[in-house]
Amino acid sequence: MSANSDLFNKANPKLKSAVVKPRKAVATKTPSADTAPTAGKTTAAKTHAAGQRAKTKSVTSDKTAAVKVGKSPITSSRRQRDNTRLAHNQAAGKGLKEAYGRHRGGAQARTTAMAADAQPLRMSESHKVRYQHAKLTAMAKLMSQVGKPYRWGGKSPTTGFDCSGLIYYAYKDLIRVPLPRTANEMYHLRDAAPVKKSELESGDLVFFRIRNRNRGTADHVGVYLGNGRFIQSPRTGRDIRISYLSEDYWQDHYVGARRVMTPTTIR
Repeated sequence: MSANSDLFNKANPKLKSAVVKPRKAVATKTPSADTAPTAGKTTAAKTHAAGQRAKTKSVTSDKTAAVKVGKSPITSSRRQRDNTRLAHNQAAGKGLKEAYGRHRGGAQARTTAMAADAQPLRMSESHKVRYQHAKLTAMAKLMSQVGKPYRWGGKSPTTGFDCSGLIYYAYKDLIRVPLPRTANEMYHLRDAAPVKKSELESGDLVFFRIRNRNRGTADHVGVYLGNGRFIQSPRTGRDIRISYLSEDYWQDHYVGARRVMTPTTIR
């Protein structure tokens, strides 16, 4: 048998190399007890992350849809809060006081306040008489001080007056609004309504910025008398006098006017 095999191999050398050797069996790895929980945890973590992404996407899409239709949750909540506050104040008898300022009370309160300002104020005959008497009294007190010397910090006829002290003396006993002591504080007084230059009336306060370079401030004040005239206590070395708003100097330094004496502020 062996001799025949050798003869066969010598006769067919290529067939010898073509003999296929048997493969070795490969052992299949089975997950151990330590590996199985790790795989489970990885799968659970992936599932949780996918759920969180889906939830975030849902919330974002809801907010985007709300903004597109003009129903922002923040704006809607703020508008509802403003309307509730306005209704509460009106029921409590506070009127539109809560709507003071640009951002308070909502658009409805601002519209109502503008309509109320456009309507003429109704006064009884007795109230009109009191109002006119208060204005005449203030003018008489001011005019009686013409020619008196300027005194820095003064606020009475015995000590003399500075510019704001003269206004304090003329109005302090005639109006219910507490008057501050400086020109700049009077200029920013909340209870003093701004007045256009073309709508000035006798008794209005006129303000100027002379030394202070800061915008929005005032450092000098006088009282408008009518016909372009105003009374003032100018500075050290000068007497209380009547000047004209049409003068170039006062036009260059004019910053605005306020009305402190009104039918609603007199005592």
